Amino acid sequence: MRLQTKMILVICSLLCGLVVALGAFFQYILTDNIQDQIGLKALTVAETAALNPIIREAMDDKNPSDAIQPLAEQIRVKTGAEYVVVGNREGIRYSHPLPDRIGKEMVGGDNDEVLEGRSIVSEAVGSMGYSIRGKAPIRSDSGEVIGVVSVGFLMEDIDNVVDSYGRKVLLAAAAALVLGCLGAIYIARRVKKANLGLEPEEIGEMYLQKEAILESIREGVIAVDGKGRITMVNPAALSLIGAEEPSHLIGCHVNEILPFSRLTDVLETGRAEFDRQMIIGDQETVVNRIPIFGPGGAVIGAVSSFRSKTELFRLADELSQVKRYAEALRAQTHEFSNKLYVISGLIQLESYQEAIDMINLESNVHQSLVQFIMREVPDPIVGGLLIGKFNRAQELKVELRLDPESSFRDVPPAVERNHLVTILGNLLDNAMEAVHATGRQEDRAVSLFLTDLGDDLIIECEDNGVGIPDYWENCIFENGFSTKSGQNRGIGLVLVRQAVQQLGGFISYKSEFQAGTLFTVVIPKTGCKGGKRA
Repeated sequence: MRLQTKMILVICSLLCGLVVALGAFFQYILTDNIQDQIGLKALTVAETAALNPIIREAMDDKNPSDAIQPLAEQIRVKTGAEYVVVGNREGIRYSHPLPDRIGKEMVGGDNDEVLEGRSIVSEAVGSMGYSIRGKAPIRSDSGEVIGVVSVGFLMEDIDNVVDSYGRKVLLAAAAALVLGCLGAIYIARRVKKANLGLEPEEIGEMYLQKEAILESIREGVIAVDGKGRITMVNPAALSLIGAEEPSHLIGCHVNEILPFSRLTDVLETGRAEFDRQMIIGDQETVVNRIPIFGPGGAVIGAVSSFRSKTELFRLADELSQVKRYAEALRAQTHEFSNKLYVISGLIQLESYQEAIDMINLESNVHQSLVQFIMREVPDPIVGGLLIGKFNRAQELKVELRLDPESSFRDVPPAVERNHLVTILGNLLDNAMEAVHATGRQEDRAVSLFLTDLGDDLIIECEDNGVGIPDYWENCIFENGFSTKSGQNRGIGLVLVRQAVQQLGGFISYKSEFQAGTLFTVVIPKTGCKGGKRA
């Protein structure tokens, strides 16, 4: 059964039960109240008649009914009572609506208390039927009870009055029930519209899917309502903000958590913002902000997604590494093509020995390098990077030397290979660019030493390039700082430092201006992430 149908049935059932219960209760209260009021009216009329001097004086007459009967009928007509009966202490009537019953004994058997001097309201069956009666004693001047006044209203007439009110109550209840059912239909439709026509099960599934999506994406996501209060935050955002639990942020105003956020501006303007820069904690981030519009077009909230700018640069750097591999292969192809042309020329000149010597030389050099790397750096990712960098160095006319004492056999699986690629690739690229920047045509060398002895992995990259001046000592690891011109500069060493920190290691350098630089990286073999050494 659909939610809309369930809501209509439940609301209408509850409303019907409530209307029936309230109608019955109101009917009971109404009946009881009318009977009390008529009883009180009957008693008041009886007491008033008992105090009438004409009736009191006539009680001592020889024929009391001559004076009492006309007065009693007058009172009955004016008050709307069914009867006004006056009798003596023996219960003999002196008045009655039916004259033929005058002189006969009063019926009902409830005069005893009245003859004792008390006024009462009773229900009894009299000569005219079942009625509510008010009875009061008639006293002489000396205070002696000398008679009884009985004023009655038939229960049949009272029931007719109650029924007339009951019909009105029934009509009101029916109207309330109809209006309630219409309201239930309206509410159910509004709820369905607010839920975008989705059933509770579908909403539950979508909520679980949303939670899974938010936990799986690496971008931080924060959502706020129309007043700027945080309604949702995913784990990646918690990590960037530095909070532990979402409950610490939910309900807080976004400006309390992110003072420089422009989400409140997006709520006011309703305009989305893309690829804006923002500092969260100590990290630069790229932020997107999108308003959320309600059914009426009003802004009911906003969502902000942000990602560390460094991560974006790392992705760009990985892409550039792929590009460099392609360039290295191109350079290698070009270089070997030239050598093939030389060998072809030697053969055509019938200089066979020289051709053989050249082939042996190139083969030995290449095979020696590949065999050394395969033996001492068996990891294919790191080894492939080193071969690519050797080819790149040949294209730049830079001598890249891999220390023969190097060994990188014992690199634990816990050490992220992507981080090692980032460290080695950027250090070698920076070293070759520093050597190339000297402008020298000779003696352009970069040395690399790798060792896995002991509990740490050690990387030493040394060049004889331009070096780093002392006044740049505190700047080289800052984001955007570069001594080279052009765009997308100043990120290499930042990525290296972050990769080293992610591996729990540290980096240091020693440099002499115009003489070269030595970078040393130490990484524990545990591959600890989030290490605090720097």
